[in-house]
Amino acid sequence: MPAIVGAVKINAIGSSSVFNIGDVFTISPASTAKTFAGAGSFNTGDYLKIRNDYSATNTYDKDIADANINTII
Repeated sequence: MPAIVGAVKINAIGSSSVFNIGDVFTISPASTAKTFAGAGSFNTGDYLKIRNDYSATNTYDKDIADANINTII
């Protein structure tokens, strides 16, 4: 269903972000990222007690490409 859109102000938009006004069939990303982190790396909160006796992060990746992005302009 078509929408009526009033004034739009964009302060900033990132290089891999998507801005859309109106109907759209599909929106897909234009970038990917891979993150390697050891045990307890993404813990958040107050008064955490984390015990990691041994932590080893395997960063070996035999794939050439993990997420192939086909960009159609």
